[in-house]
Amino acid sequence: MSAYPKSYNPFDDDGEDEGAPSTPWKEARDLPDGSGAPADKQQYLRQEVMRRAEATAASTNRSLSLMYESEKVGIASSEELVRQRGVLERTEKMVDKMDQDLKTSQKHINSIKSMFGGFVNYFKSKPAETPLEQNVTLAPQPNSRLTEAISTSKEQEAQYQASHPILRKLNDSDCVSGGASSAESNEAYPKNPHLRSYHQKIDNNLDELSVGLGRLKNIALGMQTEIEEQDDIIDRLTTKVDKLDVNIKSTERKVRQL
Repeated sequence: MSAYPKSYNPFDDDGEDEGAPSTPWKEARDLPDGSGAPADKQQYLRQEVMRRAEATAASTNRSLSLMYESEKVGIASSEELVRQRGVLERTEKMVDKMDQDLKTSQKHINSIKSMFGGFVNYFKSKPAETPLEQNVTLAPQPNSRLTEAISTSKEQEAQYQASHPILRKLNDSDCVSGGASSAESNEAYPKNPHLRSYHQKIDNNLDELSVGLGRLKNIALGMQTEIEEQDDIIDRLTTKVDKLDVNIKSTERKVRQL
């Protein structure tokens, strides 16, 4: 068994003979391997902190891009809901017009069946007809919450283009520059200008994420309200179609009896 301790440096004796101060022995596990390894542990920790700050800033940039991408998908889905509402409203108007025409047909059938019925119908006032716009496409009117959410999100389209993971060109010098922003003293940030720039970038991204998630929430709530209103339209339309089907069958029986 060796008489020297594990941390003993055999070259310390030579250094003492030459009058140079002895240096503490560093074990291999204390420092990273490679040609670019730092000279001491303190420098290694500084580099590690900078690396972590840079990675966090890049992660918030990616999260911001994904948030804008999700917002774009939400806008597209909301616009599709608005288009679907227009289709439902036009279909309901067509069903109402068909029901009105069917009532007119039933009146003529009754006139044909009997002379007395025709005489009565001649003096009977005509039913009020609801005018139907021809070749006029009315814009659907979604709920106000969804309209406001779409309008607010579309205002951020320029920021989405700037933050898209493919279109965005991040300038690394902006994150580590020591310009006018570094001249502003802020006790909440580190004194190192490079590290302070990263922290400021992270805070700005988090603030923007918070606002963006609020917009996504408004889009989701607006879509929920719109879907509930369209469910009511579908239920009302289903009832009208069932009633119209019964009236059509009744009219067909009357026509066959002529």
